[in-house]
Amino acid sequence: MTTPAIPSLDALKQQAKRLRAGLDEDGDFLTHSESLELVAKQYGFRDWNTLHAAIGNRPPIKRFQLGSRVKGRYLGQDFTGEIIAIRSMPPDHLRIVLKFDEPVDVVTFDSFSAYRSRVSVTVNREGVTAEKTSDGAPQLVMEAL
Repeated sequence: MTTPAIPSLDALKQQAKRLRAGLDEDGDFLTHSESLELVAKQYGFRDWNTLHAAIGNRPPIKRFQLGSRVKGRYLGQDFTGEIIAIRSMPPDHLRIVLKFDEPVDVVTFDSFSAYRSRVSVTVNREGVTAEKTSDGAPQLVMEAL
């Protein structure tokens, strides 16, 4: 069984509020503390304090969220685009799908071209892939607009 990616503390608290409200509608009463404990167990933690300690001290992944406008370089080509899908990847990475404003030529051969409008990549907190091109440069480097 795999553990789901852990959202931010704010998202977890909202999840606990929705859980509590949903159960209240069904006639089952939970305190706020009890709903927080249940959310923690859902993510594989002993209790809310353990979950909070595990993620509360990590700095948030900055700048990148669903719908963010970004710019950068992909396989040596400049691009601008939008993040159309995003998922947190432990410990500190994001799996994102980018939709380029203009297709990017991913081939460097002069007599051949192959254009891509979307790419799916894993980036670190700074928006850089671990994967490198043959010349040692990151495949993708991006920053928020």
